Amino acid sequence: MSLKDKKLGIIGTGKMGSALIKGICDSGIIAPSNIYASDVYEIGLEKMRVELGINVSTDNIVTVSNSDILLLAVKPQILKTVLKPLKEQITSEKLVISIAAGVPLQEITKELSPGTKVIRVMPNIAATVSEAASAVCPGPTVSIDDAELALEIFRSVGSAIIVQEKLMDAVTGLSGSGPAYIFPVIEAMADGGVYEGLDRESALILAAQTVLGAAKMALEFHAHPGELKDMVTSPAGTTIRGIRVLEERGVRAAFMNAVIASAQRSRELGE
Repeated sequence: MSLKDKKLGIIGTGKMGSALIKGICDSGIIAPSNIYASDVYEIGLEKMRVELGINVSTDNIVTVSNSDILLLAVKPQILKTVLKPLKEQITSEKLVISIAAGVPLQEITKELSPGTKVIRVMPNIAATVSEAASAVCPGPTVSIDDAELALEIFRSVGSAIIVQEKLMDAVTGLSGSGPAYIFPVIEAMADGGVYEGLDRESALILAAQTVLGAAKMALEFHAHPGELKDMVTSPAGTTIRGIRVLEERGVRAAFMNAVIASAQRSRELGE
């Protein structure tokens, strides 16, 4: 089954919705003429129509009626309100994908006709630069082929994996909130560079590129992070002295606890 034969509808064109639309268009997995988007903000819709060549409307029913795959990119608190008038239009032949954070599959399916195929996805903000980490959770009526379609969509803006729904809070704590843990690290590394005499712009470029390069090595070398660390760390050298300071200050524990705390909060919000 190929996405090239499918029409995609997106309801909600905020940061995540527009990032996904742009990534899909740039990747070429679906032709812009087969993409339909709707939102209440006409100016943003018109901008995407002109820049990307997609179809736009302020009427969600137009988007639903023209789509084989429906992507719900609205805020969690308005998801039910958005779905209520669309229940009859969202037939069992359509595949529904929700990126509404914290809304379980069961809550989504309650708002739809019995048997509707629903997939829940947790992407992250790095979709805006096509480097998202996305977790895909298929509902019980979703086929393997449908799950593959969802993976293909989200791999157009980064990496995507299949997870069980019970692990979505862990995903939230790790990759959903994770970019916010890294930005202060980049800032702090740049501050260190400025302290040692680098100008701010140069320090930020070096810090951000260092994080990007290290992440790419971790993904492409398929080696344990400790092994990659040892590639940089020579006996009695500069790197091991810096690592000792990180260990003394409990950096590993701090990052672990940040992920755990965020996951716990995600569970609380879902109760």
